[in-house]
Amino acid sequence: MVDRAHVAILMAVYQGREYLPDQLKSLTRQSVTNWALIAGDDGSTDGSVALLEEFAAGRPAGQVKVVAGPRQGAAANFRALLDHVPAGASHIAFCDQDDVWDIGKLATSIAALPTDRPAIWCSRVVNCNADLQQLSLSPEPRHAPSFRHALMQNMVQGNTLMLNRPAFELVIAAHAATGPVVMHDWWIYQLITGAGGLVIYDPTPSVLYRQHQSNVVGANSAFGSRFAGLRRMLDGTYRRWSRINLAALQAARERLTPENCALLEDFAGLQGRLPERIAAMRRGRFFRHGRFSQGALWLAVLLGRC
Repeated sequence: MVDRAHVAILMAVYQGREYLPDQLKSLTRQSVTNWALIAGDDGSTDGSVALLEEFAAGRPAGQVKVVAGPRQGAAANFRALLDHVPAGASHIAFCDQDDVWDIGKLATSIAALPTDRPAIWCSRVVNCNADLQQLSLSPEPRHAPSFRHALMQNMVQGNTLMLNRPAFELVIAAHAATGPVVMHDWWIYQLITGAGGLVIYDPTPSVLYRQHQSNVVGANSAFGSRFAGLRRMLDGTYRRWSRINLAALQAARERLTPENCALLEDFAGLQGRLPERIAAMRRGRFFRHGRFSQGALWLAVLLGRC
């Protein structure tokens, strides 16, 4: 399957001129060479487009395409790129502008993915500073992927994400009828698990995840991440995200399994009165990874912050 694969690499770009060369070089070093890069630029003024066009000129004709992004943030930019996936693609890989891929990233993910059902692949990353000095590994999830978890928390590292054809056909079809989402990778995790698809998590890192001042989403320490999550729950951010996620999934309801449609009803019940929230939480058996995070979730349920 690896030899026959054709990968569409979707890269959202905004003011990425400083770090783009490293990422582009890592694409050219992939052991899988049958790929096409579609880069969506969100209005960069730092020379990112010129750099991409120069890169395209040095590659085989048609391998690199630069399109205008919607200028509505990274999630909207990545989703807009779904409209440009080539007809012959067998897989989609999401790519951040400032990371560096391991040479075998595409080959490993393609080999792991089945072809007969919707499936996505993601992995750990190596957290690095702006100079790519390695700092730490991203934490491993404590539980297997599931829709009841996806409704509460994202575990898919978007800069490692790969979709097989059944998965990206499902995502593209849902995308056409879906409004805003919080994060494209979280929405895909919810949609694939909700439809009964497969999530493959590889504990071996596949990406050097560069941390710098311009990151849209950065890595956190375990301690910092816990309290950032608690703060989002208490200040209403998590509640706002839940409503956006609920609306997006309700738009794709016919693509979910009957069991997960019932879970979605329980998820909606978390926005009701206190007795309804507690009952919905117990029926749905919703969870987040870690005792602290799960305790914060219950606190949010009790305070009406879900």
